[in-house]
Amino acid sequence: MAGLRIRNDDFATPMLIAFNKPYGVLCQFTDRSAPPRPTLAGFDLPAGVYPAGRLDFDSEGLLLLTDDGALAHRLTDPRHKRPKTYLVQVEGAPGEAQLAALRAGVLLNDGPTRPARVRLVDPPALWPRDPPVRFRRTVPDAWLELSIGEGRNRQVRRMTAAVGLPTLRLVRTAIGPFALDRLAPGAWRALPGQDGAEGA
Repeated sequence: MAGLRIRNDDFATPMLIAFNKPYGVLCQFTDRSAPPRPTLAGFDLPAGVYPAGRLDFDSEGLLLLTDDGALAHRLTDPRHKRPKTYLVQVEGAPGEAQLAALRAGVLLNDGPTRPARVRLVDPPALWPRDPPVRFRRTVPDAWLELSIGEGRNRQVRRMTAAVGLPTLRLVRTAIGPFALDRLAPGAWRALPGQDGAEGA
């Protein structure tokens, strides 16, 4: 599997964990704010792993963790062009011009984005979010599947807002070949070919 290597020092296989990060959880193990916010420390993850990349506090879904620095670098380095795929619930009814703008790349305040792959999808069978998404009865909503090859701060939310489709809910479903599949919120599993056992 991509990302697998053997370390010369102890011939150990790097651990690579897929974790379904719930809404409202920080992608770190400590929080110094008062009161402290929920962190990864509350999910019985294997000792010694840390996030390979990030996922916003108000986003959900696939977060990869590893105990190997070189593997973490390969997973997050944009030069390796691992696409990140999201299910995005947006406010509004996406038109073809808006989808075409996302596919062409949109101009953000930190420069133009690379083209995205995007398509309208039926509402997915996801777990309920806690807290629920707030809806406006007079405004429709829709779901997009969107893939990007970049990792700017809050990029997907800024892209959809730039074309007039504010994001209501954002769930990352895949990073390159690694997929969330049916992993429940707050659960983790070791990816095939990696050390570790499956989490509750």
